[in-house]
Amino acid sequence: MIRVLIADDHPVVRQGLRTFLDLQEDITVVGEAADGAQAVELAGELVPDVLLLDLKMPVLDGLGALARLSGVLPRVIVLTSVSDRSDVGPAMRAGASGFLYKDVDPNALVQAVRAVHGGQVLLAPEAAEAMLAGANGSPSATGPVPLTEREREVLALIAAGRSNREIARSLSVAEKTVKTHVSNVLMKLGVQDRTQAALYAVRHGLA
Repeated sequence: MIRVLIADDHPVVRQGLRTFLDLQEDITVVGEAADGAQAVELAGELVPDVLLLDLKMPVLDGLGALARLSGVLPRVIVLTSVSDRSDVGPAMRAGASGFLYKDVDPNALVQAVRAVHGGQVLLAPEAAEAMLAGANGSPSATGPVPLTEREREVLALIAAGRSNREIARSLSVAEKTVKTHVSNVLMKLGVQDRTQAALYAVRHGLA
């Protein structure tokens, strides 16, 4: 079962999400939080697999909650009605694995929960565009960057949401070697993190 914690300050939203998610055979909602501080507390107590996190909440907002959860994060999907695209980059860099808007189709949300639980990074199209726009001026914004064949393989696996350990196992190399390849890929692409590298891979057909 995928254990989900819902954090949103609107009771109707929480109830709607719980009702739909609990209908899934492989998903169970283990708790609800009405603000960011409560989300941090419940994440520690309940140890969910996936946290659905609103950004605009009282006491502590979603970005603040992500900062406090740093290092002990469950997989987090930001689920917000806020249309300000400037929140996408900070949320993903703070540790979120997904960024969706509340008008997402319910079935798509369920698939997102499963995908993120499986290690993938998932963004709404608008959020992905915002991340790519944030990379303007970097090599990734000007066209394909020359990578070695091994680096292209590593990039494709990053885009698939694989960890360094999983990449090492897949390529039959040492994890230390993978870390070196990942560092080289990020440097060559001119991006700051794996999420932006994954977006680059999708944009240039390398995923």
